[in-house]
Amino acid sequence: MRVIEIRGGSGPADALQIGERPEPQAGPGEIRIRVAAAGVNRPDLLQRIGAYPPPPGASDIMGLEVAGTVDQVGAGVSCRALGDRVCALLGGGGYAEYAVVDARHALPLPDDIDFVQAAALPETLFTVFTNVFEGGRLAAGETLLVHGATSGIGVMSIQMARAAGARVIATSRGAAKARAARDLGADVSLDATSGDLAKGIADAGGADVILDMVGADYAGLNLDALKPFGRWVVIATLTGGLSRIELGKVMMKQATLTGSTLRRRPADEKARLAATIETRAWPWVASGQIRPPIDATFPLDQAGLAHLRLEAGEHVGKIVLTV
Repeated sequence: MRVIEIRGGSGPADALQIGERPEPQAGPGEIRIRVAAAGVNRPDLLQRIGAYPPPPGASDIMGLEVAGTVDQVGAGVSCRALGDRVCALLGGGGYAEYAVVDARHALPLPDDIDFVQAAALPETLFTVFTNVFEGGRLAAGETLLVHGATSGIGVMSIQMARAAGARVIATSRGAAKARAARDLGADVSLDATSGDLAKGIADAGGADVILDMVGADYAGLNLDALKPFGRWVVIATLTGGLSRIELGKVMMKQATLTGSTLRRRPADEKARLAATIETRAWPWVASGQIRPPIDATFPLDQAGLAHLRLEAGEHVGKIVLTV
């Protein structure tokens, strides 16, 4: 099968090249997916430069989410069948014509969603659900503050929060992105490069839950933005992982600071999460309330260009490889 391999080079266009590997075979408890599309995510950029190696036992091929058709079923699998249209969360292996995955980590696709949109779902939906709804305990009537609101995670956060009956304050860089976040459903959309961002958030009423992908530069702002009993959830540290915060404010607000990662979770925990999502969040996908906007698609052999698009930071929504 054709795959994308990392072969060094000075940039993504040189580093990512088409290679050939044997087709993987589905083992016990696994399914093989004939991949139609694969999502491109920031962890892929880190893996390409050697900063985010795959966990033990995972494929060294990049790609954390795919959509396609089940074409092989391993022993003991009863939840999926040959020909099923699915999307799946992977530990690796998505940038390829075939991918093998624990059958419990795949979800069935509604008839009216295509493979490109479906490939944009698993990594972001699983991440948002586990952090905003499990870790952050966002409830109907509460307010979510999401930074980087036009990223794949950001747009998924907006759609899921709105589907759950919550209010959304979005921040993004530039007037065009602020408009895009508003068009996607944010109740308040702020341009982080214009005006006093902290005042804008305060004027909007502050947040019960903050989904933070920025890190150090926004630490003080986030603590100030939290309402009493607020939950601040960190999932990335794009501006650095070291910061100073006033612990007195944490105590006075009775705030919770938490965070998590997804890729290295045990298979059983990912299976629990997938089953919970299928019950609680997948109805939003089936009803059309969640449809990730697609910024761009690239054929598999242009994975380097897809990485360049993601690195440029001008995208709104997800970038997807078509296979």
